[in-house]
Amino acid sequence: MKTINVVAAVIIRTDSDNTKQVFATQRGYGEYKDWWEFPGGKIEEGESPETALAREIKEELATEISVGNYIDTIEYDYPAFHLSMRCYECSVISGKLELLEHENATWLAAESLRSVNWLPADIAILEKVEKLL
Repeated sequence: MKTINVVAAVIIRTDSDNTKQVFATQRGYGEYKDWWEFPGGKIEEGESPETALAREIKEELATEISVGNYIDTIEYDYPAFHLSMRCYECSVISGKLELLEHENATWLAAESLRSVNWLPADIAILEKVEKLL
């Protein structure tokens, strides 16, 4: 089975009432259209995961991020491929998280984290994300 190596940004902010929230995006294309995910993408040949993540967020969301602590690597078998997804805690440096490829986006607090239809691989990281919120 083919393995696809990707990175995912767990972008966290603290809002005005001191509640931490994480940024989630809704896919606007492909087999998993309308499912929710942490934004990111494929690691290109010769790229570090951190560099790939910063590049992908700039391409998909026109935003510069700071790639922080490594959270975990999720290994998940989809029907057509194996996904290896390295997840990092991130914060916005500049930009407004413009949706250039996604259909929708939202900020989720810990209590609403499971209110969207997450992609199966992304579900596997939710418990660790909840601890960051």
